Amino acid sequence: MDVLSSVLSGSIGVIIPFLCVLTVVVFFHELGHFMVARWCGVKVLAFSVGFGPELLGRNDKHGTRWKVCAIPLGGYVKFSGDENAASLPDRDQHAEMDEETRQSAFFAKNPWQRSAIVAAGPIANFILAILIFAGMFGFLGKYETLPRVDIVRPGSAAEMAGVLPGDLILTINGDEVKSFNDVQRIVSANADVPVIIDVERGDAVERLTATPELQEISDGFGNTQRVGILGIQRNTSKEDVILKRFGPLEAVGEGVKETWYILERTLGYIGGLFSGTENPDQLGGPIRVAQISGQVATHGILPLINLTAVLSISIGLLNLMPVPMLDGGHLLYYVIEIVRGKPLSEKLQDFGFRIGITLVLLLMVFATWNDLRNIIGS
Repeated sequence: MDVLSSVLSGSIGVIIPFLCVLTVVVFFHELGHFMVARWCGVKVLAFSVGFGPELLGRNDKHGTRWKVCAIPLGGYVKFSGDENAASLPDRDQHAEMDEETRQSAFFAKNPWQRSAIVAAGPIANFILAILIFAGMFGFLGKYETLPRVDIVRPGSAAEMAGVLPGDLILTINGDEVKSFNDVQRIVSANADVPVIIDVERGDAVERLTATPELQEISDGFGNTQRVGILGIQRNTSKEDVILKRFGPLEAVGEGVKETWYILERTLGYIGGLFSGTENPDQLGGPIRVAQISGQVATHGILPLINLTAVLSISIGLLNLMPVPMLDGGHLLYYVIEIVRGKPLSEKLQDFGFRIGITLVLLLMVFATWNDLRNIIGS
């Protein structure tokens, strides 16, 4: 009985944070679609958080059914005239619609309007991340540590490049370095790639070239990451740590920078998968997200809020991939329609969506397999 109670409490500690994070991210994604659809004059039939049987809901004055469903692993917005989740037109309904109803259907809008509606979901995810980061920077500020080198590990990439204790790092690859955290971020993303480092040494500025070594490190929860390591350390003193405060506009600017940094890292990883420089075993699915959510929640609400922003960026970027069934696949079809002056045939679109479903399912199976393998291996 004690074992069962322990398992249940552990599961709740993982599932609840995961569902909270996922619900917020999905809600904002669908809200983006919903708001732009309303602006474009599309009638929205349903706004659902979750799938399956409805648990609770209500109708608003515009006839939209707002509902929460039993399977809280996603959500959707259903437009007038949609046949299915792929937003293909319902041919039977189309024939029976009067002119006023037809004009409020999603498929009746021009490709520019449809593109705006589809793109609004991922864009809402990016905006959510920016607002979260901006709020954290605005209310809490940001700690910055002087990027001075105190220790150079023997045999490290830094030692081979000629970095010395006491060096103050000014730039890496031309990018200004304001804190030691900036050094870690740039270096970690450039494993086995030469980087040019400008350091202040005494009264002179030295230019050095170092190649960060690829290593696997633990994040403290038992999860491993493959990153570039330079081999330098900082002995932090109170005098070297500055709490930087930001006004509202500055905080938003920092939020944009943080969001762009995560986008760059994610795109770099995806590019590395295709070039063979990144390992696909780092790709995680719902199980890993749930596991990380539970782990992060043990450190308090702020890390969980930060994870919400990171996951929002990931979901926004994933949905922009040009794969039919995803928002990016719809956008691809609409771009083709704009260029051709007419849409692709329904048969070709149906075929594309079938391919898209297959690719998405294969990706989910592979990611879930990675999750299970990591759990078993740990």
